Amino acid sequence: MKSFFKRYYPYMKGHKLLFIVAIVGMLLASAGTAGVTYIMKPLIDNVFIGKDMKLLYIIPPVLILIFLVKGMGSYIQTYAMSYIGLNIIRQVRNKMLTHLLSLEMEFFNKKRSGELISRITNDINQIRAGVSNYVTDFVRELLTIIGLVAVIIYQSPILALVGLIIMPLAAIPINIMVKKLKKIARSSQETNQDITSRLSEIFNNVEIIKASNGENIESKNFEEGNMRFFKLSMKSTKIAQLVSPLMETLGAVAIAIVVIVGAFEVEHGKLTTGGFFSFLTAMLLIYTPIKRLLSSYTGLQDTLVAGERIGQLLDIQSKIVDGQKTLKPPIKNITLEDITLHYDDFAALNGVNLTFKKNEITAIIGKSGAGKSSLVNLLLRLYDASSGSVKINDTDLKDFTQASIRDNIAIVTQRIFIFNDTIAHNVAYGSVIDKEKVRKALKSACAWEFVSSLENGMDTILDEFGVNLSGGQRQRIAIARAIYKNPDVLILDEATSALDNKTELAIKEALESIKQDKIIILIAHRPSTISLAHKIVYMSEGAIKDIYDAKEYEKISASLTYD
Repeated sequence: MKSFFKRYYPYMKGHKLLFIVAIVGMLLASAGTAGVTYIMKPLIDNVFIGKDMKLLYIIPPVLILIFLVKGMGSYIQTYAMSYIGLNIIRQVRNKMLTHLLSLEMEFFNKKRSGELISRITNDINQIRAGVSNYVTDFVRELLTIIGLVAVIIYQSPILALVGLIIMPLAAIPINIMVKKLKKIARSSQETNQDITSRLSEIFNNVEIIKASNGENIESKNFEEGNMRFFKLSMKSTKIAQLVSPLMETLGAVAIAIVVIVGAFEVEHGKLTTGGFFSFLTAMLLIYTPIKRLLSSYTGLQDTLVAGERIGQLLDIQSKIVDGQKTLKPPIKNITLEDITLHYDDFAALNGVNLTFKKNEITAIIGKSGAGKSSLVNLLLRLYDASSGSVKINDTDLKDFTQASIRDNIAIVTQRIFIFNDTIAHNVAYGSVIDKEKVRKALKSACAWEFVSSLENGMDTILDEFGVNLSGGQRQRIAIARAIYKNPDVLILDEATSALDNKTELAIKEALESIKQDKIIILIAHRPSTISLAHKIVYMSEGAIKDIYDAKEYEKISASLTYD
């Protein structure tokens, strides 16, 4: 509990005024509840027993006013705490996504996307419930209990001692239940995380699932996970709901004793009938807020676990530390010096030395797994080399800010990223939209012909993953995005693999027209694409085996194997 409030206090302290408003609302609601019990004494003693009919003109309006104050207080505190809870969640969610996006690719490679989605949605919603509901209920019911206890003690200290002495007995079983609920809450949230991850995998791979008749397999796996979550939820409910019958039983015992002792007190004139009924009303009412307070405490365990799980992610520090310098064009050369790169125990690159120069097109060839993509990922600083150094204009890559590096480098990969937005936004992604510039980029990427034929042209909304486009069309949009950026370094990682020969030829012509003052790196298998290069780098098992110029490569290309 302490660590939870320590972590989220910085978000809470920005709402001091609203907390004061909420507390005022809680005090009004609590005072209203206590007032209802207190007014029972004059109502019974003076009206029903004393026959003072004049009070009928006073007490009923006062009773209405008390309930009005109670209702307004409840509304004020509910609205204020809901605002606080939702606003805190908005801030935490924003911070969490910003933090996750700052982490290196290695982190995302090891985490399931569904798990991260679950943390940023389900877990944060648990915190909202805790701040808006459980904490609010806890404070409100505590204030109500204090008000009712004050009435109880005022009416009869002796009966108060008898009626309230039983309450501490509930602490023992409640404490046991809370420990069990926290353990179940952790398992439940982890299971829910697995369900979200599974759904993400299903929807991202639905095409292969249907093509492989995997619907029944996926449904069965999902049902099993869903059943685990159901059983854990029911187990949590079974334990949490014991609070109510436990408190009602103890309350019944306390009230029974109070009735017996109270009857003797009234009989001997130590307590008026009105005072007794005022006391009894307070006793009957006090068990409801006590139940709610304990229910809030048990329900808060889900929030505490969610807070811990979110904290675990927020505490992760990026392994890639940003530099301080801003990389400014032109980029004249990029040098890799004795580079090694390891993914855990796997060596992706081993002793790589290579230089890329301005006005030069370099093709990197080799079998799958040779380390081609790993090499270009280092240039974007998506990973840091395990040893060795990457230098741009003779300055270590690590000295530059990541943003300035990526502002000057564009990459198109085999895996095409299309966002559920307009074609114009997809082409200009990460930059300010200039529609004339978008049009030119689409023309250079041989995409304008099909884009202009669409009803809304470049303002056409693309579906998620660009499923309303063909593979070749998606790839041309991705190439247009790279051209729009007009980078100093352009990397094409099998970027023409989904294009027909005619379109590939047109793309080659576009590259010829924009290659001036650029470093262009091609990862390619097609001989037609490789023919653009001035220099061909042959890689195998994470190392550079040979470097050829265009003429040398023509002579020996038939003897090379790369697929």
